[in-house]
Amino acid sequence: MRTLSFSEQTDDDFSKARNKALINEIQHFLTPEEASLISFSDLKKILKPNNETYKGMQTVPVKLIVGSEGRYKDFDNQFFPKNTHLKARWESIDKAHLQNITLPPVTLYELGGLYFARDGNHRISVAKARGIEFIDAEVVSLQSEIKLKPGNSMKYLLSQIINYEKRVFYSETNFGDITDYWCLDFTTAGQYDVIYNHILTHKYYINMNQKTEISMNDAVLSWFNTVYMPVVQVINDARIMRKFKHRTISDLYVWMIKYWDDLKKKFGESYPIDLMAEDFTRTYGKGFVHRIINNVKKLLLAHNIDSARTADSNNSGDSTMQ
Repeated sequence: MRTLSFSEQTDDDFSKARNKALINEIQHFLTPEEASLISFSDLKKILKPNNETYKGMQTVPVKLIVGSEGRYKDFDNQFFPKNTHLKARWESIDKAHLQNITLPPVTLYELGGLYFARDGNHRISVAKARGIEFIDAEVVSLQSEIKLKPGNSMKYLLSQIINYEKRVFYSETNFGDITDYWCLDFTTAGQYDVIYNHILTHKYYINMNQKTEISMNDAVLSWFNTVYMPVVQVINDARIMRKFKHRTISDLYVWMIKYWDDLKKKFGESYPIDLMAEDFTRTYGKGFVHRIINNVKKLLLAHNIDSARTADSNNSGDSTMQ
């Protein structure tokens, strides 16, 4: 059997990696976000880390590198290349591995115990494709109270963040014991802070008409009985959840309260909650067919862009290593 040249081997390696990305995309046709590489910037907005600390040179497990700062659209959630315009640079890295050439370390952010590429995305992609377990990296760590378990999707990391926020909220407010309501659940992060602010605002208005300030426990129970549950009752009576099957009733509460506030600013404080519920459903309710159509449009657009780039990929001549 003829031994492949370096050029032939790297071409074959890239084709295999690119095909794996394509298969991954097809398998997640209806849920493309689950095959997307995690955006460091998006996660940073959710976690809101406090300080940065330079950690210097480290040897990092490749499996813990789960996202990228700037190239998250170029690679899938396994770091396989999604576009053919990455071919020249990717193959130059692969060739260096074949020739046992030592490459510069990558630079990474560490957040919640996971790592995100700041520079060196192609090197990480090749390392993952070759099954390399560790990579040399220069690391900057961002402080966060949440410790995340490695996962291949933003959805998985988001579920960990939401569960953490729920534990903190229930613990600090004693919400479950006070209300005996343990299903205050959300599908997006940061909503427990919104609920806490709702309770504080409710407490403030009650205290305006009382000589003795009510306790936080009493405020929690009053908000639950006189604000939250009446809105939940309207949602259930109008069967609004049928239009939002992948959301929770607490999601709808937060969105509807904000929407109601906007309507009251426009039409007056007496605007009825029932009319708000009807208007909200007409405005934001989307069916399953609409979601499929939108996903198909996004997929076709991505493939059209990739095809247009393919024509120029052989002329790029860019072998700069990243």
